[in-house]
Amino acid sequence: MIKRRLAVAVLSLSAAGLFGIVKHEGFSERATVPTKNDRPTNCFGMTFRPDGSPVQLGDPCTPVEGIERSVNHIAKDETGLKRCVTGELSQAEYDILVDWTYQYGTQAACKSSIVRHINAGRYPEACEAYTLYKYSGGYDCSTTINGKPNKRCWGVWQRNLERRNRCMEAVNGIGTDSGTTDRG
Repeated sequence: MIKRRLAVAVLSLSAAGLFGIVKHEGFSERATVPTKNDRPTNCFGMTFRPDGSPVQLGDPCTPVEGIERSVNHIAKDETGLKRCVTGELSQAEYDILVDWTYQYGTQAACKSSIVRHINAGRYPEACEAYTLYKYSGGYDCSTTINGKPNKRCWGVWQRNLERRNRCMEAVNGIGTDSGTTDRG
């Protein structure tokens, strides 16, 4: 089956994409600070309450509420992305971008080098750009301490490496009618 890119306006997050987001975010019944200098987070990575106010330490969340809030958050992210992403994406590329946007926000996504590369049709460069976002709380999460992963925020770095790798797999899997590979 040949995978193709489509206008972002006709795409929406897949079930696999939603599962990936909630799996990576993990569920938190009570708000905690996930990485040093980060904001309090509950549910599936929520930093804001439904009323728009910031989540406070200890704020509760049920699994059902968490899924509802995540779906609503993703709908807003997708609306924002559809305003700024003019390049075409495959479903896999779109799911990865929505996942990144869920973590960093629509404003950050629309201003990112990831979206600039997508809009310019530079898909491998867009994939590589995921690795530029390696900071959390002012700390470079890609650094090691005595050769070991830094416990402060190593997961932030690993998640962006995974996004880059999945994105490159998606880019390399895009075909054309003639069966040749379109590499951007």
